[in-house]
Amino acid sequence: MTAEELMIEFALTRLDHPDLDLEDLAALVVRRGGPERELEFAARNLADRDELRAATFPTAVEYVLRVVLTLRGPSD
Repeated sequence: MTAEELMIEFALTRLDHPDLDLEDLAALVVRRGGPERELEFAARNLADRDELRAATFPTAVEYVLRVVLTLRGPSD
């Protein structure tokens, strides 16, 4: 999944759940993606952080948040 596809997935999830905060939305994106997507996101995050291991779910959620906040740019 590209960063742009991830951003679209996040935006669609946000439309479905407008009252959730960003971290909860990221967790929903990871859950909806299933175990394979969770592992993919966690692996990308660990590679970005130059780390070898961590719990997959929180690491995957962190990756989704990092991509969303990076692509979103500075807040006004």
